[in-house]
Amino acid sequence: MNSSRSFSRRNFVKLVALGGAAPFILPSHIWAAEVMPNSRINVGFIGMGKQSEGLLRTCLALKELKVVAVSDPDTTRRENAQQNVDKESGGKDCAGYSDFRELLARKDIDAVVIATPDHWHALNAIAAARAGKDIYCEKPMAHTIDEGRAMVNAVRENKRILQVGSMQRSMPGFRDACELVRNGIIGKITGVDAMVGGPSIPCNLPGETPEPGLDWDMWLGPAPMRPYHSKLCPRGLPKSFPGWRDYDEYGGGKVYDWGAHHFDIIQWALGYDESGPVEFLPAPKAGAESGARYRYDNGIEVTHKPGNGVWFYGDKGTIYVNRGKLSFWLDEKLIAENLDSYAGILNQYLPADAVRLYKSTNHIGDWVSSIKSRKPPICDVEIGHRTSTICGLVNLTYHHQQKLLWDPKTEQFTGGTGNPKWKGREYRDAWKLA
Repeated sequence: MNSSRSFSRRNFVKLVALGGAAPFILPSHIWAAEVMPNSRINVGFIGMGKQSEGLLRTCLALKELKVVAVSDPDTTRRENAQQNVDKESGGKDCAGYSDFRELLARKDIDAVVIATPDHWHALNAIAAARAGKDIYCEKPMAHTIDEGRAMVNAVRENKRILQVGSMQRSMPGFRDACELVRNGIIGKITGVDAMVGGPSIPCNLPGETPEPGLDWDMWLGPAPMRPYHSKLCPRGLPKSFPGWRDYDEYGGGKVYDWGAHHFDIIQWALGYDESGPVEFLPAPKAGAESGARYRYDNGIEVTHKPGNGVWFYGDKGTIYVNRGKLSFWLDEKLIAENLDSYAGILNQYLPADAVRLYKSTNHIGDWVSSIKSRKPPICDVEIGHRTSTICGLVNLTYHHQQKLLWDPKTEQFTGGTGNPKWKGREYRDAWKLA
């Protein structure tokens, strides 16, 4: 399908001629008009892999949104997404682009959904913010600590809305668990277990012969050049999640993948959304995939364990929370063991003046509401940055097998630990964080 049907290639070439391959070519004052409360929001999608399938269905079902363009370096995924949008809308006007910068250059696009591999998130989102687009960015928000802070700065400077896809904040049970913890119902927290899976490893895949229809250079983008491998970017329509998350160059293993969910819930429950831990301790043995710990300035320690979910331990009770599961004990008595038995119990334990947390039942719907109101969404860019910072620092303890002392205010290593270079990464060719 012709990707230039809604945008002149000649105009795009004029834009990029000023900046080579760098993605930040669009001044922040261009196309930054606010979305009127009653107008329909035109949305573009960047990244049309497995994760985008559900996001696209949700966006197509919302009457406030109109998907007008998609971008992906894989021709098959891109054209399939265009066809799905056109079928749902009854039209033939969804444009497709191999290069996301062409999509961002369109004046009629108000907002973008970013579901690219992690190593692309920062460059995609910063360019989008500077182009005046509001943003839904998949989790983990950033691939490095420096990228996360740069994303926060770009969003704030350009007065954009960014919702991070840590959607457990909008799922049943998690807010309830956090409110129980926040209000001291299980007493003083004595420890937390975070079960999120293991860290990433350097990519060691052999090269394979690439198939036509994929712009492999664009898929890699700022990541190091290496031969194509189907585990990183399987061809055809996605049947399962690809394996790029396993590798340092593109993701952060399960520590980043599920940590962006469960570390996020711990931050929410403990009231550290705009801060974070101060000490990170390595696993007892080199090469371990669990056992790392981190500690907050109030002494609460979180232990990284195998499995999935979060355990909060208090001196009066215990809470376990996961998707579809909320178990709650007081004085060793089981109060509720699943979401069904939990219904109606919360108000019995929370006082009238209890701390109540932001309520959302639809993560993308909450993003749309924020676009209209211009108020921060439930998982704002700063929140996403703080969570992805924890993911990064936990991974660093595994990679370097050493204790890290961290100042969440200055976002610097302290006490002679760590290396400032670990907060960022090198970028290939003309791609850069600026």
